[in-house]
Amino acid sequence: MRYPVAIEPGSDATAWGVVVPDLPGCFSAGDTLEDAMIQAEEAVALWIEVAIDEGKDIPAPSPIEALRAAHPDFDGWTWALVKIDPAMLDDTLERVNISLPRRVLHRLDARARRAGETRSGYIARMAVEGPEPATV
Repeated sequence: MRYPVAIEPGSDATAWGVVVPDLPGCFSAGDTLEDAMIQAEEAVALWIEVAIDEGKDIPAPSPIEALRAAHPDFDGWTWALVKIDPAMLDDTLERVNISLPRRVLHRLDARARRAGETRSGYIARMAVEGPEPATV
């Protein structure tokens, strides 16, 4: 999947700016064009992850010509595409095999029990939300 981006040229004094019109509020910047495009890919991936976690729909990419017509404020900007791995949109359950030291697995299971979750559910939540606050 490829999302169109509008690129505002940078200079010695300003960064290159990148806006993703199909994803409201999604933008990035970089000191070079290459850096700005890398940052744009990361911004799109993060925008999509947050939207999925919040149960929001992911807009389909629009044709560049449609976006040019809809956004005259980007006149003079360059248009390009950033590629996004479609697998990041896939919520299909997949069985995985991991190896952990028994002491780590014991701690993991204890934390999952305290949270009232299964091991898999706990690991998935930690990957999405981050770790719980440390207790002393």
